Amino acid sequence: MKNNSTYFKNDSCEYFPCHKISGDYFNCMFCCCPLYALGDKCGGNFVYLEQGIKDCSHCNIPHTEAGYQHVCSKLRLVSELAKNNRNYTIPFESELTK
Repeated sequence: MKNNSTYFKNDSCEYFPCHKISGDYFNCMFCCCPLYALGDKCGGNFVYLEQGIKDCSHCNIPHTEAGYQHVCSKLRLVSELAKNNRNYTIPFESELTK
């Protein structure tokens, strides 16, 4: 498939392929998944590690043919999350901006 507005493949990336997927289709459009912040509402195959970190290494959704549509269908939730947290201050953020 040719790179376009819904598909991008970067097979020269040092991490390519970052996930094992059968077949030739591999979409790098959402290399860093924008649904990560949705926690258990993302719809992906993830686990929470003992330290509380979300591990998405077994999730292939963003890289599949249906992945672009799946991510786009959840972007409103990401937008709502950002809207609800717009006044949230990250602990130690003031230290970073000094």
